[in-house]
Amino acid sequence: MFSGYLKITDQCPACGADFRGEDAGDGPAVFIMFAVGFIVIPLVLVVEVAYTPPIWVHIALWFPLCGLLIAALLRPFKGVLFALQYQNKAREARLDEDDRPGDRPGGEDS
Repeated sequence: MFSGYLKITDQCPACGADFRGEDAGDGPAVFIMFAVGFIVIPLVLVVEVAYTPPIWVHIALWFPLCGLLIAALLRPFKGVLFALQYQNKAREARLDEDDRPGDRPGGEDS
């Protein structure tokens, strides 16, 4: 499904399904921000309360940990969101011709 670290192929190599219309967008990054924050913030607080290290120790500990967690989680999260989008035939939001507010009898407010 991936042709690079995060690049989705244009079509499935096994069955030939077209993947060009699918895009997980920023969804994986949002979920990862919450997940990594949920993991790292309690650790930061425990270390701060227990040891009160200088700020450079926090930077030396938490930036690499956040980077590793993000790198480890981004591809699986993108794969899952892409698969859910493909399975549920999700597309960009758009109005059908009959659903436009100005086309209904009585105008937009009815």
